Amino acid sequence: MGEVARLLGEYGPAFGQALFLTWKLTVVSFVPGFLLGVVVTVLRLLPLPPLRFVLTLYVEIFRNIPGVALLIFIVFALPDLNVVIDYEPSVILTLALICSAFTADYLRAGINTIPGGQIEAALSLGLRPMRIVSALVLPQALRAVVQPMTSLLIALMLSTSLASQVPFPGRELTALVSKIANDSAAGIPAFAVAAAMYVATGLLIAWAGATLEKKVRILR
Repeated sequence: MGEVARLLGEYGPAFGQALFLTWKLTVVSFVPGFLLGVVVTVLRLLPLPPLRFVLTLYVEIFRNIPGVALLIFIVFALPDLNVVIDYEPSVILTLALICSAFTADYLRAGINTIPGGQIEAALSLGLRPMRIVSALVLPQALRAVVQPMTSLLIALMLSTSLASQVPFPGRELTALVSKIANDSAAGIPAFAVAAAMYVATGLLIAWAGATLEKKVRILR
């Protein structure tokens, strides 16, 4: 405990900044990733087989590709195609693409839980397909996938450590631990502090997700 106290005394502000950067990367990648996943989900509902095939391929690729491999491709391969993206947007883009694929996959599973009779009833009332999707299908699907999306948000928060693999402007928690380990013999205490921050953040997200799920749960 004494080593941890000394470490916090010396690097306390740095850990605060690193934690804030981790939270920032989580939010700014989750929001566009979630919205893109919703769009992909809606487009996959359209009766257009070629579009469905392309979007299914998109989901499967970004759902199964390792995050570090995707980041390396964006940072080091895209410049060969005259597409240069700064390091911070590259990390955000990587996380957002992966998030969108998992969101689309979870929402599709959520849609499958909706009884077909509800959609048939809506069609019999003369509602347009897109109106049915926006007013009936998506709201129920979103309520059904709160827990999977909570887990996705936690995984996304942990994946912000990808920023430590590139010359990122600023240090998130993993990059800060690496720097402390290289500069001093306090690598283990630094890891312990960072791990505690990751765990605390994950527990906070899990609590928020559980609270939200209780409020929006669909009783069948």
